[in-house]
Amino acid sequence: MNKNKDQYLITRGKNTYEVVIGLEVHAQVLSNSKLFSSSPTKFGAEPNTQVSLVDAAFPGMLPVINEYCIKQAVKTGIGLKAKINHRSIFDRKNYFYADLPQGYQISQYKHPIVGEGKVVLDMPYGQIEVGIERLHLEQDAGKSIHDMDPENTLVDLNRSGVALMEIVSKPDLRSLDEVNAYVKKLRSIMRYLNTCDGNMQEGSLRADVNVSVKKKDSKKLGTRCEIKNVNSIKFMQLAIDYEANRQVDLIEEGKSIDQETRLFDTKKNMTRSMRSKEDAHDYRYFPDPDLLPLDLQDDFIAKIKAEIPELPDEKKKRFIDKFNLSPYEANIIVSDKETSEYFEQVIKNSDIKLATNWITGELFALLNEKDLEINKSPISAENLSKLMNLIKDGTISGKIAKSVFELMADGNKDPVTIVNEKGLKQQSDPKELEKLIDKVINDNPDKVKEYKSGKEKLFGFFVGQVMKVSGGKANPQLVNEILKKKLN
Repeated sequence: MNKNKDQYLITRGKNTYEVVIGLEVHAQVLSNSKLFSSSPTKFGAEPNTQVSLVDAAFPGMLPVINEYCIKQAVKTGIGLKAKINHRSIFDRKNYFYADLPQGYQISQYKHPIVGEGKVVLDMPYGQIEVGIERLHLEQDAGKSIHDMDPENTLVDLNRSGVALMEIVSKPDLRSLDEVNAYVKKLRSIMRYLNTCDGNMQEGSLRADVNVSVKKKDSKKLGTRCEIKNVNSIKFMQLAIDYEANRQVDLIEEGKSIDQETRLFDTKKNMTRSMRSKEDAHDYRYFPDPDLLPLDLQDDFIAKIKAEIPELPDEKKKRFIDKFNLSPYEANIIVSDKETSEYFEQVIKNSDIKLATNWITGELFALLNEKDLEINKSPISAENLSKLMNLIKDGTISGKIAKSVFELMADGNKDPVTIVNEKGLKQQSDPKELEKLIDKVINDNPDKVKEYKSGKEKLFGFFVGQVMKVSGGKANPQLVNEILKKKLN
């Protein structure tokens, strides 16, 4: 493994500092009900319509563990190549927020459900491993709303009690690009597993970012600051960039860095202090008396392992070995589950190389332009496969195919029908092409003389003229072959 080749370095005068980054990713468990109640978890519901007496912390209400959420956490742990702990304990983490109705959060501390694992990132300079410290389950808090009333803060408890997986990385990330790759890879793994939808806009994936700086080549880590609840990769990168430079400036001024929790202001692109960083004892953790320790049996874990689908790393290897894709191509295609499924549907009945180029080129450009996921693609896998076959068998040229593709995008039209209706078939009859070529040669005797005297670059001129005369329908390969014979 090429470890930490892309260090984020900051230089001030004679001093060079290295930035050290760790992420605590909060991933909402894909489940129809909450972690300790049967309340629904649908996004976008009217405020306080998905709240049970348990979620609202009414006296006497007891939490009941959701077995499905346990399975989802174990499945994610397996996907992270992590140790599944047979015994884990739910703790009460005590602190006050207006949207935390119990006055504590049910979380896990010393005995999480998942232990150490790893995520492999494909970077331009090679593969790196990012260590996973732990994955623990916890319930989400509600949401405080400050902009609906000029005098009061409103509270929506729809999120209260929603199951979260907190995935804590080791401080192995060293650059903004590695942070980008790590979050995308984590999201990809969970989407393959169907344990989290990874939708950052809806808040189902967000992160606390830990940043510290140290002198380059020093083994001692600096004092870290935690930036809370960053909900996009772009904001994570901006927050890290600002925070790292802030810390370096403090050190250069001879000041100390306080261990603290900070917030990222997305309008000013800067972090600001929120509170001094608490240690574990400040939360007064203790085992939740209403929940028994969680004991997982071997057969329970084995059944979940048997359900694990082919994950991105394994799929990438198969695509390289079976379909002869380059590592770069395979990495792009497998990074999204729906894209890899679309790709396999297309190549069932069409040329692999052609399909790869068109999916990663024209199709991705179209989806990007229309801001669509591939499962909403205006061109179905079946129709793209048909288009590839029309190119492969010489019915249309690659240039004509681009025009057909544009027409297909307007309502998922069948390419065969488009080609027939528009009369776009390539001219591939050698006798007909010879007539066109003879006309071009006869119309340009001076150019023919120049070509024969050594100006071979003029060959492109003749090809262009034949294509122009044919209305772009002449088979380029045949045109090249016949022209060479005629001119030579």
